[in-house]
Amino acid sequence: MTTTLCRRPAQRRTLAPRPPLLLLGTEPWRAAAEYLHHRVLPTPPGPPGDGHPVIIFPGLASDGHAVAPLRTHCQRLGYAAMDWGRGFNTGPDGDVDAWLAALADDMRQLLAGCAGRPPTLIGWSLGGIYARELAKMARLPVRQVITIGTPFNGTPAQTHAGWVYRLLSGEAPRIDPALRQRLATAPPVPTTSIYSRSDGVVAWQACRHARPAPLVQDVQVEGSHLGMAWNPQVLRVVGDRLAQPPGRWQPWQPPQHAAPS
Repeated sequence: MTTTLCRRPAQRRTLAPRPPLLLLGTEPWRAAAEYLHHRVLPTPPGPPGDGHPVIIFPGLASDGHAVAPLRTHCQRLGYAAMDWGRGFNTGPDGDVDAWLAALADDMRQLLAGCAGRPPTLIGWSLGGIYARELAKMARLPVRQVITIGTPFNGTPAQTHAGWVYRLLSGEAPRIDPALRQRLATAPPVPTTSIYSRSDGVVAWQACRHARPAPLVQDVQVEGSHLGMAWNPQVLRVVGDRLAQPPGRWQPWQPPQHAAPS
């Protein structure tokens, strides 16, 4: 596992292509192998949680069942982890800002019994876009954002999920330059983007921030896109990020292997 802080100089870049078809075609098999590994060798427990709420957003064409291992992991650590409550994720419907405003109202309802404690928002793939945009809205105070395989810094041409969106909505995904710039802008709270160079669904380059920011970090793991909700490296990073005290966020530091004696 490697980690990359956002200290790269801003520069014009060529957009990365979609992942190779070989990676896409092996996604189900790799995800299944990762799930078997998760079941046989459970992820070691991380730092104990402080009980703050965590809302988890599923990816496109998935629901709470797909991210159940991630939610269970957070609950076992001691967090009030919950599903986003909207069932199957078919993508935003109609005006994006109005849709997000309604989603923010739903999140406030979910958090009604949490004593006003700001939540951590975790989003897988498209769900990470929701998490990032909600964290930019004053109507929903947020503690931090964690995205997993989320292509916030790219275009639909950098993902193989476009045909799924077309199937669900009847329209091709479109992102104009203004919206693209908005999505690429980091939220004003600690934000961690977890990505994999072997992601077969979205270009990993689109999951990284282009400009430096003091509370932003990109963390690379090894694994498939479809298996990220139970990937042991992802779960380890998530557990560490959730344990960051409010106001004292520090970048993820990968464990150091002991030197041979």
